[in-house]
Amino acid sequence: MPFELGLSVATAKLGGRAHDWFVFEAVPRRVAKSLSDLSGTDPNIHGGTIEGVMRELCNAFVREVPHERVSVAEMLRTYRLIARLSDDILRATRAKSLFEASTFKHLCFVASTTVGLSRNY
Repeated sequence: MPFELGLSVATAKLGGRAHDWFVFEAVPRRVAKSLSDLSGTDPNIHGGTIEGVMRELCNAFVREVPHERVSVAEMLRTYRLIARLSDDILRATRAKSLFEASTFKHLCFVASTTVGLSRNY
């Protein structure tokens, strides 16, 4: 998504307020083939795995406050719990996709309330 990344970078540089942006990629050095002007920015290479994406999200979104940090293990537990609940969420919202606006909001709510619960699963 070079176009969307370009919009994000432009917003960060010209938008007037602080705006962070990150690059995530499954394969090392592939970014250089499609995006030639990322000098000074290292992409977060996740290897195309769920665990890799979670690891790189933790690397990108490092929190200053230690009690707000979420571990990769916690993220994976929450992911597995949400994956098990996704069919129930679709039925409850009568949606065709988890990415419909109200369904996605419901999914985010469930995920945020299950972070503590997922430690037990």
